[in-house]
Order: sequence, then C-alpha cells, then structure tokens
Amino acid sequence: MNYLEKIKASADFLQERTKYQPVIGMILGSGLGMMADQIENPDKFPYEAIPNFPVSTVAGHSGQLVIGTLHDKTVIAMQGRVHLYEGVTMQELTFPVRVMKQLGVQTLIVTNACGGLNPDFHAGGLMFIEDHLNMMGGNPLIGANFEELGPRFPDMSEAYDSGLLKHGQTCAKELGLDTFSGIHSAISGPYYLSKAELRMLRKLGADTVGMSTIPETIVAVHGGMKVLGISCITDMAVPDELQPLTHEHVVAIAAKVRPKFISLVSRIIEKLTV
Repeated sequence: MNYLEKIKASADFLQERTKYQPVIGMILGSGLGMMADQIENPDKFPYEAIPNFPVSTVAGHSGQLVIGTLHDKTVIAMQGRVHLYEGVTMQELTFPVRVMKQLGVQTLIVTNACGGLNPDFHAGGLMFIEDHLNMMGGNPLIGANFEELGPRFPDMSEAYDSGLLKHGQTCAKELGLDTFSGIHSAISGPYYLSKAELRMLRKLGADTVGMSTIPETIVAVHGGMKVLGISCITDMAVPDELQPLTHEHVVAIAAKVRPKFISLVSRIIEKLTV
C-alpha cells in the first residue's frame, strides 16, 4: 500500500468499529494521558491493534486511541505519542494526525511535557504555544507530496491558530489559571541538552524545549486543521541553574500539574464552537 492507502485503511478500521465521527483531536504528552479519562462512553483502540499505526515505547505514554464525547462534542485523543528518537520516521510519527484528518477532525490540541528556557517561567507552569522553532533535523513533509493531503508548500506563518490561542487564554482566565505564552522549540532527543545547546536555543528565541509536537503541528496545518498548542513545563532548563534531569522527574511533575491541565483543556473544549 502507498501512504494514502495506509491512511484510508487505518481510518476505515476505526470507522467500522466506532459510531463516533470526531471533530476535535487531542495529542496527550508525557504524564498527561489521563485527560483521556474525561471522555464519556469511550471506544478504546490500542495502537498495536490499528493497521499501520506506530506504537509508543516510552513510559508515561499509554499507547491507545480514545474516541467518544466531551461536553457534547465528539473527540478523539491520542493517549501517548510516538517520538522521533524511538527510531520511526517523521512520516510514521505523524501518521495518526493524517488518520484524524481522514476521520473528520478539524481542530487539533497538541500538548507536551517540556523544559522551560525562559527564566521568567517556572516548573509546573502551562504555556500556550504562539510559534515554534523546528530543531529536530527533519520535516515530515519531505518526500513525495500528495495533493489530497495538502499543498506542496504550506504556509506556517500562523501554525498555531490565533483564534484558538485567544480562546485558550480566555478559558484560563475564567478558571483563574496563570499561564504563559511563548515559542516552543523541539529537538530530536533522546538526551537532555547540554548547557551550550540550551544557551543557543534561548538566544534563538525559544521559551521552551521538548522532543515532540512540532512534526504533528506541521502535518496538521498541511492538512488544513487548526492547531492549539499547550506545553506543560516540567523542569527549568536554564543553563546556569541546571540540575540533573530524568524522565521519571518529568512524568512526576506532569502528574502534579495534571488537575490544572485537565480543567483547562476541558474548559477549552466545552466553550469551543465547532
């Protein structure tokens, strides 16, 4: 099968097994997967059961699609994602976004756990993504372009929809949540960056750094979807104050932020007009 046929095969598999037609998609990052537990009357599909789907191998990523309703809106959530450092290609790791689009998703909420580069930020904070710096060394659109999926040269000047950004900020204020806004950068991983590399990213204008999100955003925009990005800052990656970091720490801090994160995303979906 070619790429288009694989997308259709995966979408057909899901459509034959669920009554839902999702319009909102969510990609839930490290330690944030429990947001999917808010979905009502869900149909759940382990990634390994879906034809052509990449399978997550990282702790903190459950590895299943959850489809159902949330605040009377039909949603689909990736409870865990695949990363470039797991040995997949950019096309493979963004494949689920193509399937979401095939299913009818028009709005995508992408989330991640990340390090804070901006010294004005703090661990445990939430940042709305205004723009990004792709430092991953690749791009999911490299290779043959299928016009059915999107244009050869998509515009990324507003990759994160300004209307959704304002909507998210309004919802945060309604909940009394203090949030940040800024530029997210992504590297391939899987190691946590050196002090010199962190200084470089900060000088380039990045406020946070992670190992995901940007490829999915690129593919979503390529396919005509609107994107809202939210980063959970699990540690401060300020070079002069840097402390040794582990993935377990990242997941633990994300778990502490989880109630605030869930309430925010829930309110965003509740108030969203689709």
